Amino acid sequence: MPADPLHSAGNPQRSMTSQPPSGLGVSAIEVRRSARRRRTVSAYREGDRTVVLIPARMSEAEEKRWVTVMLNKLAAQESKRVLGDAELTERAERLSAQYFDGRARPASVRWVTNQNTRWGSCTPAEGSIRLSHRLQGMPEYVVDYVLCHELAHLLVPGHGPDFWRLLEAYPRTERARGYLEGVVAADRLPHPPGVRDE
Repeated sequence: MPADPLHSAGNPQRSMTSQPPSGLGVSAIEVRRSARRRRTVSAYREGDRTVVLIPARMSEAEEKRWVTVMLNKLAAQESKRVLGDAELTERAERLSAQYFDGRARPASVRWVTNQNTRWGSCTPAEGSIRLSHRLQGMPEYVVDYVLCHELAHLLVPGHGPDFWRLLEAYPRTERARGYLEGVVAADRLPHPPGVRDE
């Protein structure tokens, strides 16, 4: 595991939180306590894991609160990053190499604003993939899932068993589908939860 040069002094105590706070979309959280750290809390992504650095003296309740704060902060920072069409194409090529042995070769990958009922679409004959602009700002694993879904259509046009077997190569398929289902369900609510008519 690569060392974090900004926080490598001393031997921090480590603890794993196997279940992150619900709704935060993180698979694993590692909390590192350091006696040298007095007041500051920081966090960063390390693969599929989020590392949260806290002072050693912090109570368990403070730790839980700060983990939630830092996960929300990281998610907000990540949601501001929007990929351009060229970056989207590079990402699709990388995903194809990683999950489909490079066999799915899109001719074009781009954002579109005219897809309000679909997350993505693909025209296998042309090799074109289009992603709805509504995905912009969603977690990277969700965008990657939609890209993988459309890449799989370049190899298998329909939604039969062969298609779903192919898509199983992407390890976060179920999680991303759950996220998108939640977004659709939230859009159907009459108003945001917790908001009352006055």
